[in-house]
Amino acid sequence: MLSGFTKFILGFFLAIAVLVGGGVAVALYFMNRTGLAPAKPVFSNDSPSVKAQAPKATEPGGGKPSLKPGTQTKSSSSSTSTSTESPKATPSPKPLPSGAYRGRVNWAEGLSLRSQPNQEAEKIGGVGFNQKIIILSESEDKAWQKIRLEGSEQEGWVKAGNTEKVNEQ
Repeated sequence: MLSGFTKFILGFFLAIAVLVGGGVAVALYFMNRTGLAPAKPVFSNDSPSVKAQAPKATEPGGGKPSLKPGTQTKSSSSSTSTSTESPKATPSPKPLPSGAYRGRVNWAEGLSLRSQPNQEAEKIGGVGFNQKIIILSESEDKAWQKIRLEGSEQEGWVKAGNTEKVNEQ
């Protein structure tokens, strides 16, 4: 009789231990899953052509300046008197529209260029960090700015507060 009762108690505690252990394992699994960052979503309106328009690190406004073949930098031009310096970027010859001013992007990740002044509008391009722009106007609620990329005719809307005015000299 004692042997049967002992088996019953041991079986009962073993069943409780299996249930508690399984519950803890499931809880740890779901807690670890919530700690992982989700995968970046890909939306149907994100096309490869929009990504291709973003400035690369070797393009103007994308980080490092690029040199054209046959030009030299200032440091290497001092070695010979006949070498040529790379031409400096000149402001666009067209006068700015009234109320417009020059600026640059100060948001480190760059900005999305949109067709209309709202978040749901179509993405028509991108503007890189420190890229020079011309700020043409602001929306009525001052939350968006219409810009033109300097050296280009591409225009669009960006979120206000992510650009800064550049003092012209």
